[in-house]
Order: sequence, then C-alpha cells, then structure tokens
Amino acid sequence: MGSHLEQKDRTREFEAMLLPHLDAAYNLARWLTRNDQHAEDLVQNAYLRAFKFFDGFRGTDARAWMLTILRNVYLTSLRDGRHEQADVSFDEDIHGQAAGQADGSPYDIGNSPESVLAARDTQRLVNQALESLPQTFREVIVLKEINDLSYKEIAEITDIPIGTVMSRLARGRKMLGDFLKKNAEGG
Repeated sequence: MGSHLEQKDRTREFEAMLLPHLDAAYNLARWLTRNDQHAEDLVQNAYLRAFKFFDGFRGTDARAWMLTILRNVYLTSLRDGRHEQADVSFDEDIHGQAAGQADGSPYDIGNSPESVLAARDTQRLVNQALESLPQTFREVIVLKEINDLSYKEIAEITDIPIGTVMSRLARGRKMLGDFLKKNAEGG
C-alpha cells in the first residue's frame, strides 16, 4: 500500500498527463454517442477507468491511450446494453457557441448577420453530414479531422490496421462530400 503522499503524486501525474486531452475525449465521445449527456457520462467513466489502470500505463502517447480507453468503454457499454440507443441530433442553436464570444468564432463582434447565418448553416450542414455517417466511418473521421491524430494513432485506438484506417477515411470523406454536395445545392 502506498503512502498518502505517493497517492497525491500519482494523482498529480495522472492529471498532468490526461486532463489536457479532455476536449479530445469529449469530442470523440460526442460523435460516438451522438448525445451530450451520454458523452459526458462516457468521458467520466473512461477517465475513472484510466485512473484505475494508470499504474499500468507505460506508453508515451497519453492522448491515444485515453481515447483507446474511451472507445473501449463505449463499445463495452453498447455490448452490455447500458447505452441508450436514443439518437439525439446535434442542434447547433442549442449546443453551439454563444453569440458574442470573441474567440475567432463567426459570432465575433463585427461580423455581419449574413456571415453569422452562413457560418451557422455551414456548421449545421457539416454536423448533419457527420451524423449521417455510419459509426465506423464517423469515428475515424472525428479522430483524424477533429482530434488531428495520425493514421498510426487511429489504428492503435480503433484496433484496426492502418490500411483499414486509410480506407475508412477515404470512404468516409467521400460520403461526407456526397452528402454536402447533395444538401448544399438547395442553399
């Protein structure tokens, strides 16, 4: 049994290595579950599991390790039937950034209402396109395009060969492009 001081050091080390990847974990969880509350629960469960097994972490890529755990917790919850299959679409009006934030968003002060609406419509269309993808394609697209992981990291996280990652990315991107072309023609 370790001392209280050793436990504090372990906790600090865990936080330093894994908390910087909280946004990446939430992004993946959000696109896997397609539900904000389920994503939050998934991230919490994954971080608890990561903390439990932190002593066994011997790698150098904490982000890939964390995302692998998150994905495995998600797949286990599906297998065990603990994950509700409710498909709640991502609504940019409800879940998007608040108007007026000066962070480089389309809502920054000085942008015209037309440009704000166009950006909102584009984001909504991209979200719809991602939502339309089957999970296997959505997952690799999110890991590559949103979390900016390498093919090797994606292969490790998803436990599939790099060639399959590349194939799924190509197919997923084509499906996204087809969806966007089809649905952008109306606007």
